Amino acid sequence: MTDRECLDDLEASARQILSVSAIKYISNSSDRGQTDTDNINAFRRIRLRPRLMRDVSRRDTSTTILGHKVSFPIAIAPTALHHWVHPGGERLTAKAAESMDTGMVLSMWSGSSLEDIAECSPSGLRWLHITPLSNRAIIKQIVYRAENNGYKGIFVTLDSPIKAKSGTPLIVSKLYRRTPVSYGHFKDTDVPLRTDHNLDIELIDNTITWEVIDWLRSITRLPIVGKGILTAEDAREAVKHGVSGILVSNHGGRQLDGVPATIDALPEVVEAVKGTGVEVYIDGGIRLGTDVLKALALGARAVFVGRPILWGLGLDGENGVKRVLKILQEEFDIAMALTGCRSVEEINASVVRRDCTCAAKL
Repeated sequence: MTDRECLDDLEASARQILSVSAIKYISNSSDRGQTDTDNINAFRRIRLRPRLMRDVSRRDTSTTILGHKVSFPIAIAPTALHHWVHPGGERLTAKAAESMDTGMVLSMWSGSSLEDIAECSPSGLRWLHITPLSNRAIIKQIVYRAENNGYKGIFVTLDSPIKAKSGTPLIVSKLYRRTPVSYGHFKDTDVPLRTDHNLDIELIDNTITWEVIDWLRSITRLPIVGKGILTAEDAREAVKHGVSGILVSNHGGRQLDGVPATIDALPEVVEAVKGTGVEVYIDGGIRLGTDVLKALALGARAVFVGRPILWGLGLDGENGVKRVLKILQEEFDIAMALTGCRSVEEINASVVRRDCTCAAKL
């Protein structure tokens, strides 16, 4: 890795070697892609306010997520079917996360089973992502297996009672012809094995209410993180129903197009849960270490990264994922030093300015 390498470089390199279908699978967004674009551009509208003349010779980038220490506040977001961009799939992603001393949320729509990932990454920090299904017995089985295999929490998608309009079905069908769908978690449940790509669409429960959080809390002692919240109202409801964390997310722009960028939604969610002890995280649009700093300054405890991980995986497998994490870690460390922050605890709202009149037109 050169000193000047950035995530844009890795993405450009990955685009040179991946199939057209794989590229579209990673970069796809719903409708016109407004939200996907806004996620990135919104970070650019925020300016940093450096504090000078501080001794920053020693810096500590570590923090905790749900009580578990990570070496830097950047973890891997849940994304589906990694084997469609690299044959090693989620196993390589998990190994990279473990070697970089951070955590990974394993998607419910993973190509590898949760047992496979626990086996290949025995010391790794792992959480399981689930999407509420109409057959709750399936979810119950998967949650119990997560408990028995050392997973440390459940991230539950709240913003997807139905699938949004996008190019995903066509993209998936083209990828499917090359590498069949294999949802690893369903191998040991009572779901019949399928050979088509509509399993997730047909099983999703579009009748869900906040009661699903209550039900999850009744079947597991693992902490629950609500994923997909963008408003103060929903944040307060999530707290009422006992979540331990909230992941401010708009599904990477793949669900409802035209919603706020996650970094714009973050402050009102943080304010809504203040004093409750609920941790707030963010995903969407994070491409630079300065983006991580801005998110933490506005109240996030950690950020989760999705698409860049897939670009890195597609480019160079486990090493590619590690390169993504190393780039963000190094950029974040530099940004901390240049804003006078010696630890994550010293990062606060004084580090950023959101009303800068010099912001470039986007």
